[in-house]
Amino acid sequence: MDTTVFSPAATTPAVHARSLTKVYGKGAAQVRALDALSVDFEAARFTAIMGPSGSGKSTLMHLLAGLDSATGGQAYIGATEVTGLTDRDLTLLRRTRVGFVFQQFNLLPMFTAAQNITLPLELAGQRVDRQWFGQLTTTLGLTDRLNHRPAEMSGGQQQRVAIARALIARPDVVFADEPTGNLDSRSGAQVLSFLRRSVRELGRTIIMVTHDPAAAAYADRVILLADGRIAGEITEPTPESVLAGLDALRSYEDAEATEVQF
Repeated sequence: MDTTVFSPAATTPAVHARSLTKVYGKGAAQVRALDALSVDFEAARFTAIMGPSGSGKSTLMHLLAGLDSATGGQAYIGATEVTGLTDRDLTLLRRTRVGFVFQQFNLLPMFTAAQNITLPLELAGQRVDRQWFGQLTTTLGLTDRLNHRPAEMSGGQQQRVAIARALIARPDVVFADEPTGNLDSRSGAQVLSFLRRSVRELGRTIIMVTHDPAAAAYADRVILLADGRIAGEITEPTPESVLAGLDALRSYEDAEATEVQF
């Protein structure tokens, strides 16, 4: 299996990894979650990461975002080596250059939607760019919900607030971890549509981990992982092509398991 996927662009990718390795445990209990993985993520594109449980997709996202430390190799956001930063510099990088959208909305219940969106800037002591705020909230369909608190909004609306919060500081990249996991299919489709619009209309870069082929089909590109390595890539994905890719991964894993058994 090929373990390397590079983008064709000559410019520095928005995010990239080189021989990125993560090992948990020692001795017989050792697990190699990432195995010398190299990959590029282009700027202003929506990329989904998929793979079976235990394939390393969440580990990859955590290392790229500086949420966990690598055993070996390098991860970069732009030209900055994330894996070489101190804890203080990592905190600053996550605050100013990285946005996060999780399965849990993580909104503060006592704050309005507008206050939740601007909270990262308040914490960083930065002024709110009202033009950008307006553009974000209009694109995400939130203009009539800005004075509402989380309890007064649907799950899909809360997740759109979380997306606006992730984008308000104009980060280099937004990492989304199963962003539709707590939503019904209709709300999930709306959130994914807004994520895609934020890439195409606002020029953002999004890297999303998902297990859902329908969700992955909203991306420009799907990276498939197996056993901590790149197992394939799908451009211009559809739900059918993603399902076919996942089926091929399962067939490969079943063949390997049979080989080991015999």
